Amino acid sequence: MIANNWKDYQIIATGDGQKLERWGDVVLLRPDPQVIWPSAFKLEKFDGLNAVYKRSKSGGGYWEKLKPFKDEWSIGYKDLSFLIKPMGFKHTGLFPEQAINWDIMTDIINAQCTRHNAQLKKGVDEKQPSVLNLFAYTGGASVACAKAGARVTHVDAAKGMVDRAAQNAKLSGTNIRLIIDDCFKFVQREIKRGNKYDAIIMDPPSFGRGPGGEMWKIEDNLFGLVLESAKLLSDNPLFFLINSYTTGLQPTVIKNILQLVLKDAKGSVDGYELTIPTDEGIYLPCGCSGMWRKNSKGVF
Repeated sequence: MIANNWKDYQIIATGDGQKLERWGDVVLLRPDPQVIWPSAFKLEKFDGLNAVYKRSKSGGGYWEKLKPFKDEWSIGYKDLSFLIKPMGFKHTGLFPEQAINWDIMTDIINAQCTRHNAQLKKGVDEKQPSVLNLFAYTGGASVACAKAGARVTHVDAAKGMVDRAAQNAKLSGTNIRLIIDDCFKFVQREIKRGNKYDAIIMDPPSFGRGPGGEMWKIEDNLFGLVLESAKLLSDNPLFFLINSYTTGLQPTVIKNILQLVLKDAKGSVDGYELTIPTDEGIYLPCGCSGMWRKNSKGVF
């Protein structure tokens, strides 16, 4: 699956464990473990490079500014807007390859909202689709779903990321329900409260800790979380999306988990690699996803 609809984002070149990217008017160079081939030219010598991420021997790293640029700025994708800010651990606050999933979910929600509006005209109050986004980071998926017409609940354990999601929602003119919490505990409480959602998204880290020190390891905890989260699906769910950036976790693993958990649901499951085209004419792998979709025959 190729994220090829960007205008404000571009991979200019890759090589020697790095990728050269344009984020709006700012060009950044940062590490990428998937890039195991040599570069065609010295990437750090690229004319127009604003900053390069340098790894520290003690762990982590820092951004070395080569040309001036704002600490943060916004870029657009279709009718969405997002803040970009070079942060620690080479992050910028957005995963552009996820635009593939934003488009898929937007199409599903738009179709549901069209049916909803048609029902309203007939006097039937069919509810607006609701989406739960777990490990929701800075809200790329949350904002995309809200913009398409869904009611979105956004959950993440990091207050800074939730605050940034609020900024992204405001930039795109949307409203989302923002919650700072451990995702697994939030799911358990929602089950007890009897709440339901028409769609679930999760973007779990390989490893992490919740606000109370709760430990998360994707290989040990993902299946259990999906199993519990599925209890929150409504009687007529739309989709269930799982994203993974864990190198050893293949798309088929994600597909298998969804297929096993949602075996009785009427729909289909696909697992797929996410990629971004580069100006070199190749495709850079950027993790994988698996999605169950209502009444779909597969292959999105």
